[in-house]
Amino acid sequence: MANILVTGGCGFIGANLVPMLRNKGHDITILDNFSRGSRDYLDDHTAYAIVDADIRDEDAVLKAAQGQDAIIHLAAYGSVVESVDAPEENFSVNAVGTFKVLNAARSAGVDQVIFSSTGGALIGNATPPVNEQSVPRPISPYGASKLAGEGYCCAFANAYDMSITALRFANVVGPISWHKKGAVTAFFKAIMNNEPIKIYGDGAATRDFLYVEDLCRGIIAGLEAKKPKFNAYHLASGREVTIKELADIACQVASVNNHPIYFNTKRKGEVERNFANYDLAHNVLGFQPFFKLEDGMDLTWKWFLKQNDSV
Repeated sequence: MANILVTGGCGFIGANLVPMLRNKGHDITILDNFSRGSRDYLDDHTAYAIVDADIRDEDAVLKAAQGQDAIIHLAAYGSVVESVDAPEENFSVNAVGTFKVLNAARSAGVDQVIFSSTGGALIGNATPPVNEQSVPRPISPYGASKLAGEGYCCAFANAYDMSITALRFANVVGPISWHKKGAVTAFFKAIMNNEPIKIYGDGAATRDFLYVEDLCRGIIAGLEAKKPKFNAYHLASGREVTIKELADIACQVASVNNHPIYFNTKRKGEVERNFANYDLAHNVLGFQPFFKLEDGMDLTWKWFLKQNDSV
């Protein structure tokens, strides 16, 4: 059907996405530097053309982009905490890397790019639910790097007549996330190791959690819509969940009672409340999440158990 380059295709979201794209008949090339991803995360690494390269290597990206119909740009450093600790590296990978990908697309004549953005860190401490009309005021270098990426997406779409869609991801849960550093992974590993769950802050902070299969369907919907110029859509569940509630759900699906939970000092850069309205994605792309958080957490826990058994 189409030739698609997926940057970061061996990471959490990429490894869930590329089999779904392949099942639709697309030929997939993956560009990944394996700093966080792995060929082992793929369903069948022999089914994909894999380029071992960094997105900041424009020559490598340009070569990989030749003959592609679209680029799905997932490669990024996604940690708010890491971005506060090392803002230079976050800027280099997320802002400079995104520019390199866009410029390679332009040079190779690839007129469609899907950009993985964020719905929480980019907006900052706005009153939720946020939507596409919310004014971005990021409070972390990570959020700022994604806002910079969206700025360049908008500029390239208009200056070079490209179709560029920014999809603002909620917090994603699901299989192939053992290597991630988010709350769900930390909570499940704590339960497995019989260690206390650690929450930063008082547990009242809120997030919007989306199961990875729902997210991937949204990415594919954005790809298939190929809307002209620049467009941004929130891919979210629309449900506000406190971090304490998330910990309770983790314990529930793991069938542990009275598991200890410790509360530590709140970390810099993390927004207090966030969840998103996904009406625009629903109306334009037909996006609709199917998995309840409890069901997604249960599936993720079962995947974690399988990984733990194989270690």
